[in-house]
This record gives sequence, C-alpha cells and structure tokens, in this order.
Amino acid sequence: MLEARGLTRRFGALAANEDVTLTLAAGECHAVIGPNGAGKSTLVAMLAGEQRPDGGSVMLAGEDITSLGPAARARRGIARSFQITQLCRDLTVRENVMLAVQAASGWHWGFLRAARNDRGLTVDADASLAAAGLASRAHIPAGLLSHGEQRQLELAIALSQAPRVLLLDEPAAGLGAAETPALAARLAALKGRIAMLLVEHDMDTVFALADRITVLAGGRVIASGAPAEIRANRAVREAYLGDVVDA
Repeated sequence: MLEARGLTRRFGALAANEDVTLTLAAGECHAVIGPNGAGKSTLVAMLAGEQRPDGGSVMLAGEDITSLGPAARARRGIARSFQITQLCRDLTVRENVMLAVQAASGWHWGFLRAARNDRGLTVDADASLAAAGLASRAHIPAGLLSHGEQRQLELAIALSQAPRVLLLDEPAAGLGAAETPALAARLAALKGRIAMLLVEHDMDTVFALADRITVLAGGRVIASGAPAEIRANRAVREAYLGDVVDA
C-alpha cells in the first residue's frame, strides 16, 4: 500500500534520514521505533508530503507520489496525526471533524446555509467520533477536552477522511497509564481495515499492535522484522530497547 524507497533527507551536513526503505501492506500495522533524533518524524513528514526528500521515492499503491504535496496525498488516501495535537480549539468536537469531512468529500461552501446543519456532514462526523470513542463529547469545545481526549479527536479527524493509509506520529504521547491501553484498543480495531504506520515510544503499545517493526538509529534502518525478531536483535537492544525487552 505504501513504500519508501531509499528516502534521504539532509539538513546541511546532518542526514536526518539516510537511504530508508520500508513497506506498509494493506491492513498492516508497521511500527517505526528508535531513540530521539533517529529521524522518525522526518520520515513521517516525507511520507505525508510535508517535506521533500533529497533522494529516494514514495509509492502509494503502485503510484509514484514523491512530487505530490500533503493535500494531494490526502486526496489519495493518506491521513496523519501529529506529535503535537493540532485542533481548532474554539470549535466543538463535532465541528472539528466536520471540517475534515468537508475537505475530504469536496463539499461546496455555501454562504446561505450553515455547514453545521448539513445532515450528511453530521452523520459522517459522528461515525468517526464514535470510532474514536468521543461520541458523548461532540458538543464540547475542543479546547476544553483533556489531553487524552484531544488525541482521540485527532484520530477521529484522521478517520473522517476514510484513509487507506494512516500515519500516526506518537499518538500515545502525554497519555496517562489508564488512557494508553484504551487508545491501543481503538487502533487494534482498525487493523485489517486501514494500513497504519505507527511511530511510538511506548513499547507496550508497539508490541501489542505491530505486525512488523522497523528500527531507526542515526537516520538509518538498523533492523526490520516481526516483533519477536526485533526483541531478539542484539543491535536493537544495544541501540534502543535495552532492558525494555526484559520487562
């Protein structure tokens, strides 16, 4: 479904990513892990079209999308979440999702009618909120949500675009011990339906969800394989996992 071929991104003399190659199959959850500064967020930005690679290519279902920007990639079925939540805080939870539904559906703006009263937009938005576990909070201003609920809302916004590929950049960041398992359960329910690339530091979440794991260190891929292979890989243990695999 999604393929990175030899992606390289440099900032001056610093190579944030160097010859990164990985694939994401339809319905699969492929996790990308590594220490801070390993190039994980840069990789997600290149896959989403927010940064152009200095070398390599990005393929979506066999189509070369390397030259396309984020809007064109979104129209082709790539949605993403962000490490730092980005919401319209003064709008309600439902209205935040309705904006995404408008953009994804090609809904035409009409100044003589209120978008919030459009039943088609409302139904689609509410379905995404239910999938993200926020149905009961639809009328609350987004700025009043807890941090965990804001992460849920960002997931609902991504799901409202009916994506083929979901790029998740640290979705569990800042969540409490009680919130993280609930998020993992919601993502697990999406497996088999949406291809997910998961960048995450919470190893319990990674090993609970991932079908495959790619490990970055210093901008390069040092290992890629099934979770059991990654747990047993000496180079991965030395570079990143350490005692986590024995916990």
